[in-house]
Amino acid sequence: MRPRSGTGAGEAASPPPYDAVILAGGRAERLGGADKPGALVGGLPLVERVASAVRDARAVVVVGPPRDMPGVLFTREDPPGGGPVPALRAGLAEVTSPLVVLLAADLPFVVAGHVRALLAAVPEDGAGAVLVDDEGREQWLTGAWRTAALRAALGAYEGRSLRGLLGPLGPAPVRPPVAPGETPPWFDCDTVDDLRAARERARGRG
Repeated sequence: MRPRSGTGAGEAASPPPYDAVILAGGRAERLGGADKPGALVGGLPLVERVASAVRDARAVVVVGPPRDMPGVLFTREDPPGGGPVPALRAGLAEVTSPLVVLLAADLPFVVAGHVRALLAAVPEDGAGAVLVDDEGREQWLTGAWRTAALRAALGAYEGRSLRGLLGPLGPAPVRPPVAPGETPPWFDCDTVDDLRAARERARGRG
């Protein structure tokens, strides 16, 4: 399936009703065990930057330790730090909308336009849509899904791999346009160097 280019990140559109689940747990071992979702980029904690991309959501669910984010519902996976599949399971239990956007908390350059493009790309007869990078690799923590399809897949899944769970659902690929010099939405903050680069790029946007 050829990736859809989606809409521009800044293009306004009215999205369908959806909830959002942001995965903000884990141990951030490559950041020395630091509180990665709370790390500041552009003056905001990473998790708050990601939450701003889903400001159109009916409900925003963060799977991770609670923090001061008014209007956001917090929950935890069992056991805490158990990985993305248990975290998704916990977050999905709080979802009531027919569509759900799944995001990681360490994606400082995902914006509302990317989310709207993902939602628009969910096929009427399909399970969902995921972002793909410029090499065509699926970004499993940047996607939009039919809630019922995710629940059905989770009910029959005993593995630990998010790719193993979501890949068989055959999501539509979405490759957003990235202008020269622009930071792509799949840029994540896994390491100290990534975090430093994100801060420098965020300053450059200001």
